Amino acid sequence: MQDKENQPFSKRFGHVGKNQEITIREDAPENFRYAVIAIASKDANLSSSIIREIVCQVLRIRPDTEHNWGEPNISNEVQYLMDSCEWYRVYDIVEAIYSFLEHRRRDATSDYEEPINECLVEMGIGWKLVNGVIETRGEEAFELVVQDASVALDDANLTTSKQELDEAISALSRRPEPNLSGAVFHAMAALECVAREVTGGKETLGGIIKKYPDLLPKPLDEAISKIWGYSSEIARHGKEDRTLEREEVQLVVGLAATVATYLTQKLI
Repeated sequence: MQDKENQPFSKRFGHVGKNQEITIREDAPENFRYAVIAIASKDANLSSSIIREIVCQVLRIRPDTEHNWGEPNISNEVQYLMDSCEWYRVYDIVEAIYSFLEHRRRDATSDYEEPINECLVEMGIGWKLVNGVIETRGEEAFELVVQDASVALDDANLTTSKQELDEAISALSRRPEPNLSGAVFHAMAALECVAREVTGGKETLGGIIKKYPDLLPKPLDEAISKIWGYSSEIARHGKEDRTLEREEVQLVVGLAATVATYLTQKLI
């Protein structure tokens, strides 16, 4: 972490811009591709040679050491590789740089992760770097709901439910195409596990809601029962004429997380 006197003006005086609306997911814009290398070099203090080695390993490309053996040629080669690779490889490179730091210079991981996430927010990109792993990033309300649920499940020692919620986020984070049906399946599985823990029931979530009418306030119970039916029909069985959209899947994941947090309070 940078000392305050070494921080830029905006950080020293707490000037933070508004979060940009998320408009980019299946892409890595030119400015971000440049920023990844700049942050690795300036903030994490990695040499161009090391960055090139990491980038080439991810892309499975042999470094041009015959012609590019000094600056600025190495830096130019790295930026060319970054600019020309597939968008999802850029995020693979972000993770690979973090992994290198974690194994070689653990103290520099935060110096790398923090500005990377700042760039993702400022550029309206729907990803975030969390402990070295690129995960999907939603709007602020979605992020808070999922975070609160994760903490609540962890505090209640509901390991299986927490794992299912994590799997839902991982499914949304899959590159280059998210596993939307998988995200719905795992989110509802997380909620089902909590409901079973609270009631002691062994039925499916739909069966538990019917058997324990006081589990959820009305008419929320009916809404969740319908969402369970939706997840069963779409996520588990699928339909040829039905295409899932990320927005509706995030809605389901967010609702499942919210209700799971509510139910954990019954265990206290």
